[in-house]
Amino acid sequence: MIRPVRRRRFVFQVAAATALAVGLSACASADPITPGSRPNQPTASTTPTHSSQTDPAKLAVDLHSLPGWTDPVSDGAGTFSRSILDDGGKATWKVLDGANKVVDYSGSGPVAFGDSSVYTKVPGVLTFRGNNYRDAPTYGTADIKDKKLQVVWARATGDVYTEKSHWAGAGWTGQPLLVNWPKATKQAMGLSQAQIDDASFVEVVYPVVDGKVYRLDLASGTDTKAPIETGFGFKGTGSIDPRGYPLLYAGMGLDENGSKLGEWRYRIFDLIQNKEVSGWSGSDPGAPRNWGAFDSSALVNAATDTLIEPGENGLIYKVKLNTKFDAQAKTVSVNPEFHKLDYNTPVSSRHGIESSAAAWRNLMYAGDNDGNIVCWDATTLQVVWVRPTGDDTDATIVLETSGGVPYLYTGNEMDKRGEGADGAKSGPVTIQKLDARTGKQVWSYSIDAVYNEAVNGGLMATPVLGTGEVSDLVFFNIAKTGSDKRGTLVALNKESGTVAWERKLASFGWSSPVLVTGDDGHTYGIVGDSSGLLHLFDPNKGVDFSTLQLSKNIEATPAVYGNMLVVGTYAKLLYGIRIS
Repeated sequence: MIRPVRRRRFVFQVAAATALAVGLSACASADPITPGSRPNQPTASTTPTHSSQTDPAKLAVDLHSLPGWTDPVSDGAGTFSRSILDDGGKATWKVLDGANKVVDYSGSGPVAFGDSSVYTKVPGVLTFRGNNYRDAPTYGTADIKDKKLQVVWARATGDVYTEKSHWAGAGWTGQPLLVNWPKATKQAMGLSQAQIDDASFVEVVYPVVDGKVYRLDLASGTDTKAPIETGFGFKGTGSIDPRGYPLLYAGMGLDENGSKLGEWRYRIFDLIQNKEVSGWSGSDPGAPRNWGAFDSSALVNAATDTLIEPGENGLIYKVKLNTKFDAQAKTVSVNPEFHKLDYNTPVSSRHGIESSAAAWRNLMYAGDNDGNIVCWDATTLQVVWVRPTGDDTDATIVLETSGGVPYLYTGNEMDKRGEGADGAKSGPVTIQKLDARTGKQVWSYSIDAVYNEAVNGGLMATPVLGTGEVSDLVFFNIAKTGSDKRGTLVALNKESGTVAWERKLASFGWSSPVLVTGDDGHTYGIVGDSSGLLHLFDPNKGVDFSTLQLSKNIEATPAVYGNMLVVGTYAKLLYGIRIS
């Protein structure tokens, strides 16, 4: 088999050499911050309203009710098409069954997600950025007085040498999962009696690039179970079943480990037996691309027992899990049934999705390697709209609703435009807010980024939506702006896309920023960079309260539960850090 060129995961040896020691409260040199304006700054914090509805039949949006809706055109042989937004071209698609036969598919019933607040009833961060809106990378509130970060524990991991590079610790997106399990699930998994009886016990479940799934006590960093060994690396973020079932869903990001070559797999783990029990091959004969990695973090629609997982092979998998969990018998099982969306656009040459899908009701969204933002219907797997962005779009979309209307925040990279002898050395990265019903642009913001074949510039980090006192803002961490080393952290006004403040970072980052709500009612920002520096900053102004120097690049995204933050770095270490 001829292996395709593996883009940009040729990791951060260039960026990781800066800091080798951990400093408990190291201070970084001041980064220049340019203030803008905040015409809609909140004068008081308000509590957003949430719907408790989870019935897909009541949540599903009739596609014909969408503004400007037109029915797709049947092109014959099970293929359909529709016009691409502002482009003039056509997007085409077909639906395959588990045997890769083209089928006329309308679904067996509505699949629709509720408000982000009802994605799961289990306390914690159970998928990348927490839910179907991808807007909750943290859980709970933190007692913050000193405004400092302190390492509580560190857990050593391993590394692999593959794809002509060295991969270590936790990669992109690499967010740990933090789970306060139901008591019955803890009993079924055979955790210690002390952990079963402790209502505050939280488990860290962390698939990382050495090919192991680590299971740790959040408070101490000690193993709760032996690591699950697969032999081949994970780079993306896994997903815990939102029903509190002892199931972990995680896809391979690497199929090599030194001289060993493995089968691309999406893996389903039974956390009772602590082993893989199901899954499927990424080397799918029905896929348009011969690259079977899975960096996307799955969403599970609990009401319909359905998992949605985009693949880098160019297919979007809709999987009826047929889950059975008997806590008393200490058994859990799945029996997957598949349907797959295969779509194509005039710019589709790479195919594949590395971002994690977001969902508003039955409409789902992701950016792809060819620079398309794609919206599809979770029930029928038909394409609803496509918007080109001009370049690779890997950062996961974040969704919010305002006045009953759903909106998306997204941005692209400096990647495809720099390829070849005549490629650009730099170019504009486009940040956008879109109407999620139609794909129409509400506003855009542009900033130049440097092209780097191995380590892309632009938006690799998922944006974070402001809450509380910064609920008028959305925050973006943009890589390689101004130079190959630097980056930009920018706060934009949600309504207009204008700059509230912009900070020039000494070291760029792919790690997605997070916001923590303090018990004092204030909001605190945290972001890691490629020098290994973790910043605790004021999201109102962009200035640091304090920093923590970790060892080597922080490419992974932190997760936070209360006062405890967990993140992995390229130093082959997973850190538990207290926000004090």
